[in-house]
Amino acid sequence: MQQPEHHSSYPKVRGLARGLQVLGALNLCVKGRASSGELANMTGLHRTTVRRLLETLVSQGYVWRSDSDDSFQLSLRVRELSEGFTDTEWISTVASPVMGTLLPKVVWPSDLSLPSGEAMQVRETTHRFSPLSFHRVMVGRRLPMLLTAAGRAYIGHCADEEREQILKLLRAGEDEQARLASDPAYLKNLLARVRADGYGTNDGEWNHNLEKGKIGAVAVPIVQHGHAVACLSVIYLLRAVRREDAVARYVPALREAVARIEAGLQG
Repeated sequence: MQQPEHHSSYPKVRGLARGLQVLGALNLCVKGRASSGELANMTGLHRTTVRRLLETLVSQGYVWRSDSDDSFQLSLRVRELSEGFTDTEWISTVASPVMGTLLPKVVWPSDLSLPSGEAMQVRETTHRFSPLSFHRVMVGRRLPMLLTAAGRAYIGHCADEEREQILKLLRAGEDEQARLASDPAYLKNLLARVRADGYGTNDGEWNHNLEKGKIGAVAVPIVQHGHAVACLSVIYLLRAVRREDAVARYVPALREAVARIEAGLQG
């Protein structure tokens, strides 16, 4: 839909408009990346101008440049531009009702989480409805990518380029995740296990500010166009449910719920 014309007494910032034009063109690239020349052809801007704009976007963290072929692609930071924009229609109309029907089947609370930079962020939950809930305030909480069931399920099923950007962000830290993200053997084993299983698990490695070893979780990725876009988890107390029992009881119910969400997203 064409936007209404806006009249202002202030002059337009031409450089900003061109920078946004380059970001928009890069977002449309089928392979998710392009050279400065290709972007110049797409936008009609001079190649030198495009290169300067790209270098500025790289310096601000919104675009990432590949050292191998000098191509450019959007970085995860562009998602921060949408943090203030609330577009939760698919969550409220598709995911929430499905999570409501999941609750009686598993009793334990479930979380729907979406990627947010180097972490997963809880966007919807049944904690407030579950009789077994031990955390009432979960929406907005950030979950470590390599230490939680949702994060592991997501990083094992997201696009390769996105995974590399997430790992790059994690390696820049100074915590346990930075160490794990820099361990090729750990990552190889993690990805192989998550892809073979089709789900992620957390056996007490991270526990919402409680001492380690108390909370477990299983998570199944929600996939669109071949890649994960979110994860649906069931969270439980380890003293009440063993991991093998959680997998046997909750993963089939999660997969059924995820299939309904994926079907709803397609429709």
